[in-house]
Amino acid sequence: MPQVAITLAEGRTPEQIRALLHEVHAAVLRTTNTRPEHIRVVVHEVPRSHWATGDVTLTETDAAGNGPSDAPTDEHPGQDRSRRLAGPQDEEQS
Repeated sequence: MPQVAITLAEGRTPEQIRALLHEVHAAVLRTTNTRPEHIRVVVHEVPRSHWATGDVTLTETDAAGNGPSDAPTDEHPGQDRSRRLAGPQDEEQS
């Protein structure tokens, strides 16, 4: 039974999290010999004030004017928006 845990700084929309869950589930299903109902995916969102690199929190980095270092983006090279945000309800029915 595959179990995938993903840790992210908070800030994604529910739709982005749902799309992430869907895409990870699809990748595990595609690459393992596992039944879909046996795949577990968990997303842990960490407050930006609780995530530090080099003793500097993401909140401090944001406040210093360096911009969010882990900010969600709408663009990802090589992937169109409709596919990235598609969920299981958007898959074509055969």
